[in-house]
Amino acid sequence: MEFKGQVAVVTGGTRGIGKAIAVKLAKSGADLVVAGRNLNTANESAAALREFGAKAFGVKLDVSNSEEVERVFEEVRREFSRIDILINNAGITKDGLLLRMKEEAWDSVLDINLKGVFLCSREAMKDMAKQRYGRIVNITSVAAFMGNPGQANYSASKAGIVGFTKTVAREYAGRGVTVNAVAPGFIQTAMTDVLQENIKEEMSKLIPLGRFGTVEDVANAVIFLASPDSGYITGQVIHVNGGMYM
Repeated sequence: MEFKGQVAVVTGGTRGIGKAIAVKLAKSGADLVVAGRNLNTANESAAALREFGAKAFGVKLDVSNSEEVERVFEEVRREFSRIDILINNAGITKDGLLLRMKEEAWDSVLDINLKGVFLCSREAMKDMAKQRYGRIVNITSVAAFMGNPGQANYSASKAGIVGFTKTVAREYAGRGVTVNAVAPGFIQTAMTDVLQENIKEEMSKLIPLGRFGTVEDVANAVIFLASPDSGYITGQVIHVNGGMYM
């Protein structure tokens, strides 16, 4: 898929799934803005993307902070004059059973995972609606559909993304903007690498394909939804989970 001349913003783009998405976009010709909570890490990630011939720069961004979101998107406009693709990937976990979950853990997860999608999408839509073209892809989770013990906050935030995705898709389809979501299952990342082998084996038994997914598996689905080829798909959730949830 060809993204030559298109500008993409990837939140949480410095590691894991976000990094894999940014790399695929850069290899396909897109120019990139990599947003992360640490500016040095974001700059390092952008420098690596430039090796593929992309124009890329890193920005520090707390997606739950409306002033920071507005500032960053103004930077993007000054640098590139347009925004074609937004990948809402930034997310955190603060797990705990319901009776032990602190209010702060609830608020911070909802602020980053759900409010951040709202704030970034609202800014990007200003450009997309005006130019009558855009692709927004939101990263939700299998936890939004199955639940997961100890993750009431995370599951709620990811389920909220699904409702948000469908509503905004309806609102802006007439403007040529598609809004979709990708729901990863168990993906091999730094978080799963630290799990004990017996736990990984038990988790793998829940997956019909018998393995954890890779960040590239998720990125492949995201790249399709971000491309012109997906122009007749909007308001949908693509599940990337090896059959764990059908």
